[in-house]
Amino acid sequence: MAASPDLTEKLRRYSAGDREIAEAVLAEVLPRLHQIAVRELRRERYMAPLEPTELINEVWIRNLSKGGWQIEGREHFYAIAARAMRWVLVDLARNRLAQRRGDGLAPASLEDVPIAAQSCSNDLESTVRIGDLMEKLEKYDHEAACIVDMHYFAGFTLEEIAKITGLTVRHIRHRWEKGRDWLKLRL
Repeated sequence: MAASPDLTEKLRRYSAGDREIAEAVLAEVLPRLHQIAVRELRRERYMAPLEPTELINEVWIRNLSKGGWQIEGREHFYAIAARAMRWVLVDLARNRLAQRRGDGLAPASLEDVPIAAQSCSNDLESTVRIGDLMEKLEKYDHEAACIVDMHYFAGFTLEEIAKITGLTVRHIRHRWEKGRDWLKLRL
């Protein structure tokens, strides 16, 4: 009897087009995806109606179930999933902002808008702004953007990222600080 493949091998088979292994992959990665989703939704508190399971489903349906990813291992998969969650949240924020901007209705005075709604709108705008800035950072410094995604969005430690990428912790820390500082400067 052959031993069952580990998660890294299952992910590689899945990314190579083996759809039969999708259920096994999903069952195995679900707990960590749930942790990442909870972390993301806690950061994006205006998305209160969205549950972690709904975010995971959206990511799985929109992105991961279609395949075509070049997954190098479990950590790489989680980094991709965290980035996909960020994209989903940015898209949701853009849609909610578009709806709030009127859909053709006459603009209201700011005095008519409750403080909580103004705060929510600011959160939505921040999410969209961070999403746009991350896209620009990817073009400016792809490596720094990947490290920011893995550390800030997926929750990996700098040591884990060094292990995943094969780079030194010092190099990872430098790229993290560079990416973080680049984003802070533009926020």
